[in-house]
Amino acid sequence: MVRERQKRLFVYDWQGPDAAASFAPLAALPYSIFLDSNKDGHALSRVSYVLWHPFETIESKDGRVTITNRDHQFSYHADIFKVVRERLSLWGEDRGIQKNLPAFQGGAAGSFGYDLARQLERIPSKAEAGAQPDACIGLYDKVLAFDHANGKAVLMIAADSEAEALVHKAFLEDCIRVYAAKPQDAIVLWDTDKDDAAFEKDVARVVEYIHAGDIFQANLSRRFSADLPCGFDAYTHYRGLREINPAPYAAFMNFGGVSLASCSPERFLEVKDRVIETRPIKGTMPSSLPASVLIESEKDRAENVMIVDLLRNDLSKVCEDHSIEVTQLCDIETFEGLHHMVSTVRGTLRGDQGAMEALRACFPGGSITGAPKIRAMEIIEELEPHRRGAYCGALAWMGFDGAMDSAITIRTLVYEDGRVHLQTGGGITAMSDPKAEREETMTKAAKIFESFSAPATLRKKRA
Repeated sequence: MVRERQKRLFVYDWQGPDAAASFAPLAALPYSIFLDSNKDGHALSRVSYVLWHPFETIESKDGRVTITNRDHQFSYHADIFKVVRERLSLWGEDRGIQKNLPAFQGGAAGSFGYDLARQLERIPSKAEAGAQPDACIGLYDKVLAFDHANGKAVLMIAADSEAEALVHKAFLEDCIRVYAAKPQDAIVLWDTDKDDAAFEKDVARVVEYIHAGDIFQANLSRRFSADLPCGFDAYTHYRGLREINPAPYAAFMNFGGVSLASCSPERFLEVKDRVIETRPIKGTMPSSLPASVLIESEKDRAENVMIVDLLRNDLSKVCEDHSIEVTQLCDIETFEGLHHMVSTVRGTLRGDQGAMEALRACFPGGSITGAPKIRAMEIIEELEPHRRGAYCGALAWMGFDGAMDSAITIRTLVYEDGRVHLQTGGGITAMSDPKAEREETMTKAAKIFESFSAPATLRKKRA
């Protein structure tokens, strides 16, 4: 394929509604994405992005990549991380970045699912596979960005001419003008793939593996699912969820056959000016308890430090020697209903390594696998009945200039085929108590259950 000639970036001050309202009329469009940084007062809640009508999409399933654009659709077996890097280079070569604008001015954005790990490591296939793609990525040249620090919003459009840019601007304005939101109540009845007793039994099994010397820790989860009522609108529901459970890495992504609504609090990897940062969360307690209880928890601190060490090792694959440092260790951050223990690790990328190489080297995130990573993933595959899909992968944007920001896909609803799924888990160590670990999964899910207008009511798993 011959790359299109270089486009110009046209920038307009945005006088329309706020980020959530601006995205609403676009939410039903396939590959519309809302990167919704909505946690007031959080240091990472700086900019929200609205994306729509990608000029190319990239999907991966079981190692087969499908690329679709206005001229072609073609499929082949390939490494999705390398493909995204190649497509960014093809379409974004020589594309500049304006320093006075928000960081993401066009590029790739979407979901890298946990099961891409099967393309990177040999993991047994025991869990039931789903139909959703392992990765869904769009390439975007239209970005509506809301800078919450200065209260300004800009519409950035890469186009051959201003006349073309104005057509895209008019489309967005027309969509907003005719859109009418509908109030919605959604009460659902949840089932689970693992009841309380079964989950506690699996926690005990992980502890046995730890005592046997297989691993130091593993992240174990269970999945809740529910049928959706007729006429349910996922984005309308998400607008209520974001009010009661704001997060710095919240997002809504519509990929056509599957949609994601996330309230993730956890940065995975950021790349900025060749500095890479990760902020693993390990250690969680209800915010009804004093934060000091989490600070003094030997189990949670050990859990966090082990994952910091794992991530330092992952980063060493792509960073300059001696550049990796832990700038914060076991700090406490408080969110709606929860205290989290958070650390920060930084390094400098080597000259031959970029954002996609870093994402590949660290994928999936150590905070949602365990240590050692490969053996932990094998145990996860043994004990969890369903493949994780999008859960515990990464939501990310990658700019044409080589910058990236990404989040771990936790606290995330997955909508497909008239059903909604929510998966939640925690890190199991030698000091884990099965009942306490099970209660932690419910604490993490509480706000999301609450968003469905009623307390979580669990029923026996459907046959």
